[in-house]
Amino acid sequence: MKQTAHHKRKYIMLWVGLALLFLGFTGWVLWGNSALTVTEFQLEILPEEGSYVIAQVSDFHNAEFGKDNCRLVALLKSIAPDAIVVTGDLIDRPTRDSAALDFMRQAPSIAPVYFVTGNHEAWIYDAYPNLDEKLQERGITILSNEAVTLEGVPLELIGLDDPAVGLRDDPSAQPEELLRSSLEKLVPVKGEGDKDVARVLLAHRPEYIQVYQEFDIDLVLSGHAHGGQVRLPFVGGVYADGQGWFPQYDSGLYYGSDGEGDTLMVVSRGLGNSLPLRINNRPEVVVVRLTGKQPE
Repeated sequence: MKQTAHHKRKYIMLWVGLALLFLGFTGWVLWGNSALTVTEFQLEILPEEGSYVIAQVSDFHNAEFGKDNCRLVALLKSIAPDAIVVTGDLIDRPTRDSAALDFMRQAPSIAPVYFVTGNHEAWIYDAYPNLDEKLQERGITILSNEAVTLEGVPLELIGLDDPAVGLRDDPSAQPEELLRSSLEKLVPVKGEGDKDVARVLLAHRPEYIQVYQEFDIDLVLSGHAHGGQVRLPFVGGVYADGQGWFPQYDSGLYYGSDGEGDTLMVVSRGLGNSLPLRINNRPEVVVVRLTGKQPE
């Protein structure tokens, strides 16, 4: 009888331990889907002395970080950026936009805000027919295959529509050609640009870096990959739309498509979810501190 009672206690302890592990893992995952983190990069791309700070918000997907997104707004205020760029997928497939538009109402009080479309804006355009108008009413600058030169700093922002926007009108078009055609109208080809200005491209999808680097672009700010959704230690992201399993461009800083190019690309893990959960992949605000190139 004593042996049976001993085994019973061990059995109960095992299940209690497993339950505690499950609850701990569940709590960690839930915390990791709402605990904001900041990733900073300092890049020497300005052609003269000075600095310019860009905060990148990507793949918002109608996320909520506290009431009225107070935690995200407070975080951006603490960064005190010179500009906020929103690199696509502000909204999500469900036809609600209150969280996204409320955040975009508050953001211009922190810094000028520049927005480019993502695939979700293209896919559910009919559900948000007045999105552009609502953003403009809130003081947002929409860069729809457009470029703008910033005042007081030798910096040009170029914004590309997601290729899904062009595919709405021509489903047979190739995404690479849509992007290349837009860039040809906006940016000199590689090696032919004015070296007195730095060019930063806002483009939702990182997998087209081979197209971007054909042009005189110093830095690409991108998103879309959600950090691979699930991140494994020493491996990185598991899956990204447009790249498949174990994506090459999922998070962080890249030096061209082969790791040796002079077109830099920063890929944000983003803030929200189009899939239910992130794992080991906290929502991220990227901060890029641009400084002048050091003399060689």
